[in-house]
Amino acid sequence: MASAILLLPFYIQLPTSVYGALSLYLAFSLFVQIVVAYSFDSSTYIHYHEFKNDFSKLSSFISSAFVFMMLIGAGVGLVLVLLGDLLFELIFDDEKISFFPFGLMAVATGIFQALCKVYSNILQSREKPLLFLRSNLLLFTLIATLTVGGLYFFPGTLIGPIGGRMLAGLVVACWALYRIFGEFGFHFNYPLLKSTFGFSHYAFIHQIQQWVINNFDRFLMLFFLPLSSIGVYDFAIKCLIVIEFVSNALHNSFYPKVVSAITAQTSKGTTPELNRYYYGLTAVVMILVSLSIFMLPFLSYFLESKRGYQDAVQYFPYIAVIYMIKSMRFYFAVPFGILKYTKPLPVISFITSAIKIGLIVLLVREFEIYGIIAATLISSVVEIFILRQGLKEKFSFQYNIFKLIIAPAVLVIAVLLLEPFLAKNFRLPLHLFYMAVAGGFLFWAYRNELKLINFSKIFS
Repeated sequence: MASAILLLPFYIQLPTSVYGALSLYLAFSLFVQIVVAYSFDSSTYIHYHEFKNDFSKLSSFISSAFVFMMLIGAGVGLVLVLLGDLLFELIFDDEKISFFPFGLMAVATGIFQALCKVYSNILQSREKPLLFLRSNLLLFTLIATLTVGGLYFFPGTLIGPIGGRMLAGLVVACWALYRIFGEFGFHFNYPLLKSTFGFSHYAFIHQIQQWVINNFDRFLMLFFLPLSSIGVYDFAIKCLIVIEFVSNALHNSFYPKVVSAITAQTSKGTTPELNRYYYGLTAVVMILVSLSIFMLPFLSYFLESKRGYQDAVQYFPYIAVIYMIKSMRFYFAVPFGILKYTKPLPVISFITSAIKIGLIVLLVREFEIYGIIAATLISSVVEIFILRQGLKEKFSFQYNIFKLIIAPAVLVIAVLLLEPFLAKNFRLPLHLFYMAVAGGFLFWAYRNELKLINFSKIFS
């Protein structure tokens, strides 16, 4: 995710239409990654804690999972080599998008990324942060180096962004396989894997549907808008992805503790200790959203010479508030995986994706990119409500509604109501006002906790 942020100054050397094509290839690569990973990136979190006291069983499960993913990757690769060109011709009219060579590179990248992703999640489950950092730092360094080199030697093309990511994934995937088989041995215990499929099948379908919710909008835009608009939309999202980067990193850092705590409970539900993690996450995202809305418009001065990319600035506030909804989603979605109660997830995701797709088709002709953003925001709110209702009988939610819901909701509503009318003439004071709203609500919410902090000791 860091590469998506730090490589933006290099990506904008590409025309917006080429950047739009890049976003489609990367979304397709992510789809392949989900298929090959087959939800083992989720199930390893759960089954690690189930098998960790039996090293023989744990070794057999982890090694078998990687063998299974390699077999899926080989099968997916073979099918797409034979049929990929035909599929791309049927789906994409634009000549800038073809299966050979970049679509095939995207397939290979997705396969390698699946292995890297599951390996990283195993390191998180085992709470090995140093090795986790080294592995992902290697991946990031290779992606950045190869991408920048490719853009330098092949300017205006996708050889660097796609080819560089593919080669980086290959190196780290080989490293991951070496580490996994070196530590756990080479096993293929299909009966053991099959015993976990009750979780994996529904989680896999849910992940595919989540991909539709988060990425299919770019493909749908092709039927209504030019490829350059997809580039502008994706660029605006990438400028704000630092919020997702920080929120995911924070959540991943405490998620193993949440899994352990809930797994150990007799009566499943939230506790004040677990709630504090999510209150803190929500507070951080509120700060990041208000700061991003204030700071990112200054990019317009940097983008003046970049034809097309400056159009992305107007969408920043509306995209930013979506991350407030996403941060709340963590709280209500996490128990499904921990309880292995994945059966309702495909239904929930189907409803959410159907609402989003329907709203996009309804709104995109009239409102273009604003319509896409509105569809995303509305469907995200609906998803949280359904997730909450879906666990009513199996999990007890008890939380401070002001810290988790009301404070972020007020910031979202303030942006949606004020931005369309005041941003054009009063952008700077308006965006300072959002920061004041976020700061004021957080100060009020945490006024008792702040009294306990000895600031003189901190700064002494």
